Amino acid sequence: MKGAIKAAIADGVLTFMWIFCASSLGGATFNPTATAAFYAAGAGGGDSLISAALRFPAQAAGAVGGVLAILEVMPMQYKHMVGGPSLKVDPHTGAIAEGVLTFIITLAVLIIVLRGPSNPLIRNWLLAVSTVALVVAGSSYTGPSMNPANAFGWAYINNKHNTWEQFYVYWISPFIGAILAAWIFRFLFPLPTKQKKA
Repeated sequence: MKGAIKAAIADGVLTFMWIFCASSLGGATFNPTATAAFYAAGAGGGDSLISAALRFPAQAAGAVGGVLAILEVMPMQYKHMVGGPSLKVDPHTGAIAEGVLTFIITLAVLIIVLRGPSNPLIRNWLLAVSTVALVVAGSSYTGPSMNPANAFGWAYINNKHNTWEQFYVYWISPFIGAILAAWIFRFLFPLPTKQKKA
């Protein structure tokens, strides 16, 4: 558990820095479930369903590139320590865990980003703390990933990307969790209705 906490804190620090740096990219998303959730919540900006879906392969390809870059710069004596998310329980339990964790992080992200504090430092800190808490909570189940593209990147490198378990646990369940979170967010915070011009 001690290793999981260290990994979660490192993940939180990296998430904080990544969100802080990536926020200047103007709407770039690196998680397919976030793309789907923002679209389902009605907060996808001008994205159509097609443009949102076109991001998924790009996000997965970017994750593969990211994993390759990590492995390229990682000193040899530490390479055995990295491997991405991995299933530590049976597939059904893993799918439930990944779906619930993705539901929670997605609902937290939607609330923090769309209804949370206006101060970007506080907002990023809240996102990082949420990530750390969920990584610790899911460490004995799935890794966890909460990001299908990230899971795909590691699975591709480890030649496990084309298995049913990978698809079921790290793609289907997270998408279900993210869409449910978006619908609940939309129920709790309805979109303003547009007034018709006379």
